[in-house]
Amino acid sequence: MIKKVLIANRGEIACRIIRTCHRLDVATVAVYSDADRDALHVELAGEAVHIGPSPASESYLSGDRIIDAAFRAGADAIHPGYGFLSENPDFAEAVTAAGLRFIGPSGAAIRAMGLKDAAKALMEQAGVPVVPGYHGTDQNPDFLLSEAERIGFPVLVKARAGGGGKGMRRVETAAAFRDALASAQREALAAFGDAACLIEKYIAHPRHIEIQVFGDDHGNVVHLFERDCSLQRRHQKVIEEAPAPGMPEDMRRAMGEAAVKAAEAIGYSGAGTVEFIADSSEGLKPDRFWFMEMNTRLQVEHPVTEAITGIDLVEWQLRVASGEPLPKRQDELSIDGWAFEARLYAEDAERGFLPAIGMLTHLDLPENIARVDSGVRAGDRISPFYDPMIAKVITHGPDRATALSRLSTALAEVRATGVATNASFLRRLADEPDFVEGNPDTGLIERHLAELTMAHPAPFEVVALAALSLSAALEPAPSRAPWASLSGFRLWSEASDFVALDHRGHHVQISFRRRGEGAYAATVDGKDIDLHLGRSGDAYLIETDGRKHRLHAIRGDRDVTVFKDGESWHFSFVDPLAGDQEEAGDRIVAPMPGLVKLLRAAVGADVSRGETLAVMEAMKMELALSAPRDGRIAEVLVAEGEQVLEAAVLLVLEPPPETGHD
Repeated sequence: MIKKVLIANRGEIACRIIRTCHRLDVATVAVYSDADRDALHVELAGEAVHIGPSPASESYLSGDRIIDAAFRAGADAIHPGYGFLSENPDFAEAVTAAGLRFIGPSGAAIRAMGLKDAAKALMEQAGVPVVPGYHGTDQNPDFLLSEAERIGFPVLVKARAGGGGKGMRRVETAAAFRDALASAQREALAAFGDAACLIEKYIAHPRHIEIQVFGDDHGNVVHLFERDCSLQRRHQKVIEEAPAPGMPEDMRRAMGEAAVKAAEAIGYSGAGTVEFIADSSEGLKPDRFWFMEMNTRLQVEHPVTEAITGIDLVEWQLRVASGEPLPKRQDELSIDGWAFEARLYAEDAERGFLPAIGMLTHLDLPENIARVDSGVRAGDRISPFYDPMIAKVITHGPDRATALSRLSTALAEVRATGVATNASFLRRLADEPDFVEGNPDTGLIERHLAELTMAHPAPFEVVALAALSLSAALEPAPSRAPWASLSGFRLWSEASDFVALDHRGHHVQISFRRRGEGAYAATVDGKDIDLHLGRSGDAYLIETDGRKHRLHAIRGDRDVTVFKDGESWHFSFVDPLAGDQEEAGDRIVAPMPGLVKLLRAAVGADVSRGETLAVMEAMKMELALSAPRDGRIAEVLVAEGEQVLEAAVLLVLEPPPETGHD
């Protein structure tokens, strides 16, 4: 067995690998950048080595620094996790050439599957079904457009070196093809250093189903059944499950055999995933699935496979890399129950899923009812340099309904403050009727996006608790000022407290009068309601109109976040003496820190409302910034390639012409 592993990664996957290594008494070495100096994976590892500045290109993507760190720490193997260098064949070969073990497939296997066009040609030769499309090398836009017309719209433009939805665009018409191709190529070049794209037929009712495979150095290959990853947004997986709902046994067998063929065709060793797209327009059928790509690494969603098979896939990786044969044969593997995984991100679903950065001031995760894989804790910062994942929430049950119900309950227990999260969005998605009925497809989120992301108005009890939280009324007795106990006393009049709150730009005014211990008469925006406030463990109980509501409140210095039934509302205290903030007006500002990738504006140019004026890249995604109205560019304050901070002014429009009457 390997004695000491350097984990060439960060965040939750580094922490997850460390846990298995500890169980197997394998020593661990973490690596960290400047931004991760105090990160959880650094704390959990036996030792840690600094590898450079915060940008990934100067730290986690520097193979030479990582190999040097392995030698300095005396490691005999390197585990790449996922992302970063995990599917870089040159890195895998450099690790091996340095006399270290690479915990993953060979560089040749990674290279064979790294380019989607070559991989699909190889799969066709191996007898694996492949999606109709153009997988050649000609990148002339005119030629690619003619191929798209031959295949028939809609089509998918896909980066041949891509993954995770990067460099992928759905194109509905020939008129939109060139812009979509250019955008995909730009994103692919930035993400993978390769702008080449392929064209595929877009499947109208697609299911994204993948097969977990495992090979060893003794010629053995098995599959560990399927995962359904159809719930996606912008081609990024959101909730995964295993097994796939509605999967006929003959199709499961056919997909498993095809995945094993794919792995055998490249002499695969280690953990890998063969991804297929299935046409579900008439239900799942064994002749209606096609190979998309193979991920030559451990997947983000591997815990659902672990849950239904009882196998620690990282342990298998370590054993295979140590030269051992696979621990089990195909006929020894079986499915037990059902499992789900939801990806909890620091992102604001109500603002188009903009990644959120900042400090996680409070974090409660549902570890009592779910497996939670996380790489952060309260007090950590969500950095603009890396993926904004907070945790993966995994549930398991004897059947699909039980496992999904447990997921919904677990997501309702997530309480995070300091940055926006997608917890409410995930909870709504877990409860979405089509999904609950077992009918996922890759378009489900888009079809229901409005109701999944809409802002829910804060109910009275939530506003009341927020107001009380920002007053002295709910402060613990030892922390109250001596005169706080006089709350409720006034000369010549009944006591009344007033609080003004802001929730996403909407101001709410609340006044309340104490009627006795825990009893209040409150007025919210002119509406009078009596309420009683009590406690139940760490929760508040508010009774009003004969109903009791269970809520949680996490208070900051001048703000509070209230949680109820899986939803959350963040309120800040409004100083009545402060004047209104000047509005942004005609400025186009950066919604978050990032890189200005493209500028389509010059001083004096006329622009139309909704026209894209700039494209930013931030936290692995492109953001298009549009003109707020028709007008003319007055100032351009940035250049392409410039790194900017959140709220930086990029462009300014000339004031609209004054109108009047003679």
